Amino acid sequence: MALKGWLQWGGDWIKQAMPGYCAFCLAPASAGQGWCATCLCELPWNLHACRQCGDPVAHGASLCGHCLVDPPTFSTTQVGLLYQGAIKHLVHDFKFHASPRAGTLLAELMLLTPPMIQGDALLSVPMTATHARTRGFNHSHWLTEQLSRQLGVPIVTAKRVKDAPSQRTLNRRQRVANLAGAFVFESPPPAHLLIIDDVVTTGSTGDALARAALEAGAKCVDIWAAARTPLGKD
Repeated sequence: MALKGWLQWGGDWIKQAMPGYCAFCLAPASAGQGWCATCLCELPWNLHACRQCGDPVAHGASLCGHCLVDPPTFSTTQVGLLYQGAIKHLVHDFKFHASPRAGTLLAELMLLTPPMIQGDALLSVPMTATHARTRGFNHSHWLTEQLSRQLGVPIVTAKRVKDAPSQRTLNRRQRVANLAGAFVFESPPPAHLLIIDDVVTTGSTGDALARAALEAGAKCVDIWAAARTPLGKD
């Protein structure tokens, strides 16, 4: 069964996937991987993306219109997949059901398309204590720990000091205002930071965190995420 057929399984797929079998269609997986070759090819790859924010762009373009007009504070975004189809379901199971298998698959998929430069340290997106208690875990930090172990790159932390409404229902301008002054560093970060997240939507969270890092002494901040929501789409 190809990826298209798998989508009918809904949220129960992750519970039925077993080691040695493709998490997307339950066919035998490729050696040492959580997927089969067919499903890997059918995933929504972000093939032509803005080098700064990761939003899909026309073939041959290097920057999107938003980054040309109002560039963010981070330098580049590496994001290999789009937040669509199978990846959307995978992120949902990881983020809202704390599925370790879904998180492991996301980390493994991220490692297929790593950034050209890893940076001096990895940085997860911090949550407020209230949000962390509600969610039960910090999905960004979970991914950061997996990638840190795989790559041997250390982790640094920031603190979220502003308890603002969820970003999920806000537009681009509201997200920027919502996160103004939200993050601080309690000690100076290294020169080159790599922010780790599951999904980039407008880039406002990464922009606010990168701004705080640069103000605290970092020289360059990049983003590495599992998936990108094309602007204007859910």
